[in-house]
Amino acid sequence: MRIGDRNDLAQLIAGIVVYKDRLIVQLKSDNADEASDCADDQSLSIPWQKPPSKRSREILLPHNASRSKVRPQQFERRAGLVSAIARGRRWLDDVVSGRVTTVAQLCTREKCSVRQVNMTISLAFLAPNLIKAAVEGRLPRGIGIERLRDPPTEWGRQFDALGLNPE
Repeated sequence: MRIGDRNDLAQLIAGIVVYKDRLIVQLKSDNADEASDCADDQSLSIPWQKPPSKRSREILLPHNASRSKVRPQQFERRAGLVSAIARGRRWLDDVVSGRVTTVAQLCTREKCSVRQVNMTISLAFLAPNLIKAAVEGRLPRGIGIERLRDPPTEWGRQFDALGLNPE
């Protein structure tokens, strides 16, 4: 018998019982009015485990560090970092597009110092893999805005400067 769609499948299944280690799919008998003498003939046992409620993250490891000793960045710090990267990219875009013609204008608009603007814009030049790791929460604790500002221009050297393995 070929099953065409979900409705066809629903016509065959009487019920599904979920256990910690398996699913029991109870099939309807050919004659729905007839009670089956042997329940095993009318059911399938499928090995199964509930997926974890929290997906584990592969944290980028510092050189010579054990995975068990590395903890991920705290949520608040990660959110601040991602926000700062986005701000740096937005400010750089304002300068490149001509919406802002001088850093002084940007400082006035954002109510911050020239140093703050320059350091924040430097976050726009982070390697894509570093940005992805920050967004996904895969950077280890201690790698925050302060450590990522003013990175080396070569993306490969940015990981070295942070003491991280690229993947």
